[in-house]
Amino acid sequence: MMTIADDPGLNSRLLENMQTALILLDQESRVRFINPAAQALFAVSARQVQGHRLYPASPGGRVLERLAEEAMHHGEAFTQREVRVEVSGSHHITVDVAAIPISECELLLELSQLDRRLRITREQSLINQNQATRHLLRGLAHEIKNPLGGLRGAAQLLERELKAPDLREYTQVIIEEADRLRTLVNGLLGPNSPPNKREVNVHEVLERVRQLVDAEAPEGVGLVRDYDPSIPSLIGEPNQLIQAVLNIVRNALQAVGEVGRITLRTRSQRQFTIADVPHKLVARIDIEDTGPGIPPEMMERIFYPMVTSRAKGSGLGLSIAQTLIHQHGGLIECWSEPGQTLFTIWLPLESTTNGE
Repeated sequence: MMTIADDPGLNSRLLENMQTALILLDQESRVRFINPAAQALFAVSARQVQGHRLYPASPGGRVLERLAEEAMHHGEAFTQREVRVEVSGSHHITVDVAAIPISECELLLELSQLDRRLRITREQSLINQNQATRHLLRGLAHEIKNPLGGLRGAAQLLERELKAPDLREYTQVIIEEADRLRTLVNGLLGPNSPPNKREVNVHEVLERVRQLVDAEAPEGVGLVRDYDPSIPSLIGEPNQLIQAVLNIVRNALQAVGEVGRITLRTRSQRQFTIADVPHKLVARIDIEDTGPGIPPEMMERIFYPMVTSRAKGSGLGLSIAQTLIHQHGGLIECWSEPGQTLFTIWLPLESTTNGE
């Protein structure tokens, strides 16, 4: 039986065909070897980086060089979990990085990409969150709306018995507040009937939203369009899709304030899974803003109703948007850091029957 020692070229072939990204650096952080998995991960070629530092060939090289220098300095291996690395432009990946000193002048970086696993976990959490919230709200709505109806009816009967106009003002306050609370409860529940779907062009939806927001936006706020015109029509209810996107874009407008940029971007993606349902083709709608970002302590709760960082905000916009998109078989995800917040809407580009 042949062993690895019997075939010196076998080591090279194993490294070349491994799915794990491997980068061998010297003591000056120059690349001595980079396997195809790492080349694909950082969108670089071996010829481009061989004998050179990974940075500036790839923006993420700076983070990796820092970890490599730390491992070389201490002379021992360590692993850092969930490292966020910039690959190109606004594209980031999340990886586990193992830095392993091979000798005094060589160090091996082993990178395992986590984005797909993290996305699946986050996606399932969002779906479960949305379903649990809606079940809870249905129960609360029933308990609240019944007493409100009785309260409003009693106030109307009392108003008929009162002769003095100034006393009727008090009953009007009761009636108006009861109506306001009923509207609030209906807003929490979102639409109470399945969407009446038809063929919709996603760019017509975005252009309608852009027109509405453009009329509200201060002069210092720019609305940028980055559309992929090849995206086919999807099956959906136009008004509900407009409302969902509008809720997110208005949040972005409030986040940027008087000066900033909001980008509306569309792309298509093949063989994509949403809520464990595989789709041959999906539409990706990005709403990106240059605002201050969402506080980390709020990130896990932003799709809950009544969660808002604004004094005058209702906290219903994102919850309703998630419900509307979920009724179309889609999902909204969010990522944020200071100076950049990105909401991504995923929608299947085929008919769905997912509704509540």
